[in-house]
Amino acid sequence: MSGAPSLAACLRPLRAVVFDTDGVIIDSARLHAAAWKGAFDACLRTVGRQPPFDAVDEYLRYVDGRSRQDGAAAFLASRGMRLPLGEPDDAPGTDTVRAVAARKDELFTAGLQRDGVAAWPGTVRLLHALRHERVPCAAVSSSRHAGEVLSAAGVLELVEAVVDGNEARRLGLPGKPDPALFAEAARRLGVAARDTAVVEDALAGVQAGRRGGFGLVVGVDRTAGPTSAADLRRSGADLVVADPGELLLSGED
Repeated sequence: MSGAPSLAACLRPLRAVVFDTDGVIIDSARLHAAAWKGAFDACLRTVGRQPPFDAVDEYLRYVDGRSRQDGAAAFLASRGMRLPLGEPDDAPGTDTVRAVAARKDELFTAGLQRDGVAAWPGTVRLLHALRHERVPCAAVSSSRHAGEVLSAAGVLELVEAVVDGNEARRLGLPGKPDPALFAEAARRLGVAARDTAVVEDALAGVQAGRRGGFGLVVGVDRTAGPTSAADLRRSGADLVVADPGELLLSGED
């Protein structure tokens, strides 16, 4: 009979692991992309702009891994739409960057309530193996829904800390590609960045891990696009995997 899975050699020298949430732990990237599409397409229609938002390429390029406000501003600027920033309490709509971001949040919340979310099985196996080895883990997200989706997927208890958009706002932390979110997660785990791995699927998140001086930056390429793995490496990934479960060895290895 084979033994329990063990950690791959690249993880063994490290003392903690920080995971991105959406797309790495939770299969929620499609839900986020659909919500962005609804918000952006409504905005594009008001000015007769084409084509509609691409929920794969443009999602990865402009909004994945970023805060709602930064993602909205980046995509709209790419289409030549210079909307005013607006106020933090702007209602969902199309007139300001914050209104577009609020509309995305409204659509995401509705989709989450309607469809729910699930955790990626390979990542769950890795989280269990890390817990078995007493390696503390944290979840990081630019979204304010991280704790909610982790709880809904039944994996919140597998991480010792969560640093999400709510915490970023409370502490005044800049979003990715700034490494502040990851640095705060490592601080809460009590481990230096150089002794911590970052596991990320977004280019902005990989850049943040590299800029933060983390001991290992793992890029997760679930899209298998023609340049996606190369893009992650160029952004600073030390290695690229299709699923974090690849960081485990079977008991027979």
